[in-house]
Amino acid sequence: MLWVKKRLQSFGQRPIAESESGTLTYADFASEINKWGEALEQWHICAGDRVALITDYHIASIALLQALIDHGCVVVPLCEEDRSLFDERLQVACVNKVLAVDAQGRIAPETTQYQELHTNGQIHPLLQPMVDAGRPGFVIYTSGSTGKGKAVLLDYERMTSKFRDKVRKSFRTLLFLKLDHIGGLNTLLAVMLNGGTIVTCASRRAEDICHCIEQHRVELLPTTPSFLTMLLMSGMYRHHDLSSLQIITYGTEVMPHSTLTTLHRTFPLVTLKQTYGLSELGILSTQSKDSASSWMKIGGKGYQLKVQDGTLWIKSEQAMLGYLNAPSPFDEDGWYNTGDRVEVDGEYFKILGRESEIINVAGEKVFPSEVESFLLTLDNVKDVVVRAKPSPVVGQMIWAEFILEANEQAMLFKKRVVEQCQHCLAPFKIPSYITIAQGDSLVGSRFKKIRKSKAEPEIIQGAVMAPPLLGAMEQMEICEEQHIGGATRLA
Repeated sequence: MLWVKKRLQSFGQRPIAESESGTLTYADFASEINKWGEALEQWHICAGDRVALITDYHIASIALLQALIDHGCVVVPLCEEDRSLFDERLQVACVNKVLAVDAQGRIAPETTQYQELHTNGQIHPLLQPMVDAGRPGFVIYTSGSTGKGKAVLLDYERMTSKFRDKVRKSFRTLLFLKLDHIGGLNTLLAVMLNGGTIVTCASRRAEDICHCIEQHRVELLPTTPSFLTMLLMSGMYRHHDLSSLQIITYGTEVMPHSTLTTLHRTFPLVTLKQTYGLSELGILSTQSKDSASSWMKIGGKGYQLKVQDGTLWIKSEQAMLGYLNAPSPFDEDGWYNTGDRVEVDGEYFKILGRESEIINVAGEKVFPSEVESFLLTLDNVKDVVVRAKPSPVVGQMIWAEFILEANEQAMLFKKRVVEQCQHCLAPFKIPSYITIAQGDSLVGSRFKKIRKSKAEPEIIQGAVMAPPLLGAMEQMEICEEQHIGGATRLA
């Protein structure tokens, strides 16, 4: 698209990227795009090709991405963490070329520069018009946090249209959300098309992110509530100068109120802004009521909103073209049921949680984030995820899986959790099944809590059942446990 090329050229000597490798200007970036463009021609990658790009953020891979777009390709960003899903995802997206970029921004040797796949000439009907016209776009996969991920087909022109009319204020932005995520793509486009500076970090550990913010004077950190919870619990922010931070944006999942309150108290000079978007609809404009509030205005040009039976529905001009592996989710008028339960106060919305994540305890509906928000305030709790566990008596019970800051006997911990919950939560919101996880993380590769039902191992790590808390709750035994070097294993 000509206007994108002109926009990038207009920023000239502004720095587009800064990392351990040094600083790159927009003029340098344009040269990098041209070099990749020549390489694509040598590799016979043409308009209409569906190209899988296996990479994390690196300025070289970002230049390659832009060159692929300029060539009229449909790009399928993939991350190494999902390699076990590659075969299926390549097939669904009708990929016919694969490029892999290593951590130094080089085409990975094992791909022998590029690999051509055999697709038997079969192209999904939604893809065919884009292929025929050489129209660029993306295929990204939903996280599948409550089920199998769906392949979302996006049109590049639709995605960038909101940036065309006006150049907005730019920031030095740390790219945290990954390239295969709608939030990551949106952040990248927003930085590039507004003349901002990209900062990349090879690691997403709290300590490394804090070091990167300090070293490169990052102004904007777009991330997830789960990472922010980890950041606070780690205490790493105390050991680094994060005074350059002006804005922290968070989205992809519900922010626990306890985390937001602590975050606001810890970073009183930083604006905390909730974002909202979906792979299927794009990222909407938002305006938080204030930094300590989970209420926000949602919308912006090209979006219509309505609330139906407590659930948010959206109609978007930036909507996806459709799924490549599932039926269209839009109704006949183009409305999309987000599945997000909301409260409304005038112009403001409060996201309560996904409808699919609601836990039904004897007819009472419980949002996991509400319970998590309280559990995170308890002593010795580093992190927690709340999910449903089937129950033959009450339908579902609440399962709370914890990571502790320090070793503690499981039985004593369980007893303390239940006693404190009884003082502050309604009986049906109290966890009836408590486990202590091994490892140091309860989130997936996208730093988002995975709530889909998981198969229980033969021996549950740290499983402790609470005594019945409802009249209808089945009788459950408190399991004998033994303490094993910091982890808890059922005998």
